[in-house]
Amino acid sequence: MPQSANAARRHGRPSGTPTSPGTLTAVPPPALTDPFHIGPVRIPNRVVLAPLAGIGNWFVRLQAKRYGAGLAVSEMVSSFGVHHRNEKTVGEMLRIHPDERRDGRGPVSIQLFGQDPEVMRSAAATVAERGADLIDLNMGCPVPKVCKTGAGAALIKDPDTAVAVARAAREGSGLPVTVKLRSGQRPGETDGYELAHRLVHDAGVSAIGFHPRSAAVHHKGTPDYDLAARLVESLDAPVILTGGLSSPAAIADAYERTGAAAVMLARGALGNPWLFAQVLGTRAAEPAAAEVLAELDWVMERAVEHLGEDRAGRYLRKFYPWYVDRLGAGKALQEALQRTSTVAEARAVLSGLGTLAEAA
Repeated sequence: MPQSANAARRHGRPSGTPTSPGTLTAVPPPALTDPFHIGPVRIPNRVVLAPLAGIGNWFVRLQAKRYGAGLAVSEMVSSFGVHHRNEKTVGEMLRIHPDERRDGRGPVSIQLFGQDPEVMRSAAATVAERGADLIDLNMGCPVPKVCKTGAGAALIKDPDTAVAVARAAREGSGLPVTVKLRSGQRPGETDGYELAHRLVHDAGVSAIGFHPRSAAVHHKGTPDYDLAARLVESLDAPVILTGGLSSPAAIADAYERTGAAAVMLARGALGNPWLFAQVLGTRAAEPAAAEVLAELDWVMERAVEHLGEDRAGRYLRKFYPWYVDRLGAGKALQEALQRTSTVAEARAVLSGLGTLAEAA
């Protein structure tokens, strides 16, 4: 394949994208606001919400899209749970809300994990039936209960199985498949880099989400953006960069440094959907207290819509710390919210803050 065509594919441009006359290189790297493609699927910009385990349900994805994310990926979903038609897995975790695609908000990707190709083939078919536009496969999760089954980051050391699982997902669903990878299992290892090439060339994977830290360090340490840049340069598919992307400046620097096709925001976006707008240049200011409280109220309403009053009250306790930190409030408020068991109790705790925010 000509060098210009390779560069176009690395940047997520469709085949046949014009290049600069008389050169072997593609046109200059795109802006984060430019669209790109994963296979035939058009993504309206290059800022993506990462799959957030236990968090990335439909309303978290919708929140990211309200602030500009071009693509949002679901929380990690068990292929076995889907295959065996577990009620919670299929009924809740595969739910796609119509608002997620409304007003040109872009496609939805569902992330699956598992180590059995035939189970993955079945699960991927169900995900396609449920209306997903893309399927993402988790091959980077470092959590022991996932790895001990042979899934997640364990697949980095089992490339033949990884390729078989990815191929099965693509064949079973008929959808473009992406894979989220770590650089390796342990510091200094680059097995993930090698596996990325096999996944694209042997399994037909359409894009790679690359976190250039080892699974062993989880989110600690500095991502190896030089390794990510090498992957971008050598891989015949778009690379979506994740890891260490917690501020607009850090994101812009990593995007430029690696030449990635897109960036994927994860922990930096927790309780901070405004980060998407800041990265895309549609706002510069940090949110005022009243805006933070209004956004938390929106999250609480959506949680009730998704889970019902009783379950939402407990589920939201994982969300409160992100917004309390954003408000700069103290430990007392954190503890008070963690003691609540209903949404009504939490609203009562927050009511005084709302009055103060309005007066500010």
